[in-house]
Amino acid sequence: MIDTEVRPAQTGSRWPLRLRAALAGVLAAAVSLGVAELLAGLIGPNSSPVVAVGSAFIDATPRPLKDFAIATFGENDKIALVVGTLSLIVLFAVALGLLSLRDRRIGVAGIALFGAVGALAAISRPTGTVLDTIPAVVGAVAGVVALLAMLAPLSRPAPDDSSAGAAAPRPPGGLAESVRTAFVRHNRKSTALDRRGFFIVGGIAAGVAAVTGGAGTLLQRRFSVDAAREALTLPAAADPAAAIPSAADLSTQVPGLTPLYTPNADFYRVDVNITVPQVSPEDWALRIHGRVRNELTFTLDDLIARPDVIERDITMTCVSNTVGGDLVGAARWLGVPLASLLAEAGVEDGADQVLTTAVDGFTIGTPTRDCLDTPNAMLAFAMNGQPLPAEHGFPVRMLVPGLYGYVSATKWLVDMELTTFEDAVPYWVQREWAVEGPIKISSRIDVPASVGTKAGDLTIAGVAWAQTRGIAAVEVRIDGGDWQRAELAPETNVQMWRQWRLPWRATAGQHTLTVRATGQDGEAQTDDRADAFPAGASGWHTLQVFIQ
Repeated sequence: MIDTEVRPAQTGSRWPLRLRAALAGVLAAAVSLGVAELLAGLIGPNSSPVVAVGSAFIDATPRPLKDFAIATFGENDKIALVVGTLSLIVLFAVALGLLSLRDRRIGVAGIALFGAVGALAAISRPTGTVLDTIPAVVGAVAGVVALLAMLAPLSRPAPDDSSAGAAAPRPPGGLAESVRTAFVRHNRKSTALDRRGFFIVGGIAAGVAAVTGGAGTLLQRRFSVDAAREALTLPAAADPAAAIPSAADLSTQVPGLTPLYTPNADFYRVDVNITVPQVSPEDWALRIHGRVRNELTFTLDDLIARPDVIERDITMTCVSNTVGGDLVGAARWLGVPLASLLAEAGVEDGADQVLTTAVDGFTIGTPTRDCLDTPNAMLAFAMNGQPLPAEHGFPVRMLVPGLYGYVSATKWLVDMELTTFEDAVPYWVQREWAVEGPIKISSRIDVPASVGTKAGDLTIAGVAWAQTRGIAAVEVRIDGGDWQRAELAPETNVQMWRQWRLPWRATAGQHTLTVRATGQDGEAQTDDRADAFPAGASGWHTLQVFIQ
């Protein structure tokens, strides 16, 4: 009977062998991902296993971990997730390569499992189809082939003790056994050739991974809507924004102070998307249905051509914003009144929720009364004089002043259903955030810097917001002393934040600065500290500064 046991090639030390096995695992994973990305470039970005698995991970992540990621990485949380995912893949691949030295079936099973997870994640997405599973499946097959090809030069048939000397008796088994013995002896002499063969096969695998991955990245660019954005002609507003008062922007006088309007490139972005959805304006349509008397569908051309296009200056903030945080921004928005569209649809009695859905299946629930009664609630298609950037919802997003974004600011909007909070539970409410999210009155200190500021005549300055009530006063306390009234910039409207400043003769040493605001309705900003979960952070912003 022929002995089919396989043992690793003898190379003097096992560490070089293990390193090659680990490298084989990593390169096999790279081939798998590269082929998958190539196919995703043909099918669509959401079919990428990294994107699909990452998106599924976001959905399944416990809320405390989500909060930690946003608090730690801010708008870079998606980048951190992708880097973390790729790091885990590398570790997984190293382990598979090492285990495959013992049994190649382990490596095959591991890569197959990786492909199955990617396929399951892709098809389980709200918009997933069977077609989206192809990159993960084919990528896994390519990874298995690459792994086996690289493992082959690292393995040898086990030596036969009977071949140790010429005087040894011929073992039973006849010609077949003699052939096996000769094969073993030949392989003992070909270690260098096998080592070279591994690096040849490994180099080919690395090349395949680089070419397919790069080609996939290039192919995915064809889904970009940048050209369509730039070609879009915006209408003139039938009801333009009010003129900005003179000296309304103190940032021209106070270096480091947040500007009145946040540039599009600097505007905060918080969503659940690893890749930015690319929605063609020609294909876009919004359906309004549910508990309405008239089901309606609007194209982008329909919205742009309407006679009631409005332009408004509005501040937005994320419910995840911490006290003194920067997940807040202000812009000039162009769009159509939400109340007008809902009036045309005819909202039925009892429909207390407007459930909006993004192109990727993400949902947001907004109280119907806020959509109907809040001044300047709109469907926006432009931001600061330009079509919406893709990362901010192009071609159309919803915006309801006075509410945190998680209950009001659906990006890449494609569906609007009039329903009830009892019948439909939106994405973030499923994760235990508050059903309604009115923005809390807040203020923030922007300058001076915490360190590196020299003693002398300085300015303490920042911003404050209280949608939809407006800011009436801002006060600053230095080192626990009396509250001092700050100078407010002229008000643009109650839905925009206001800048403020206070002169300060600063002495060297450590100082504690605290700010609080009061709304035009008389409500004072509370000093009760609360975390962002479940309905927004609260408390006075306090800054420690070290004056030189």
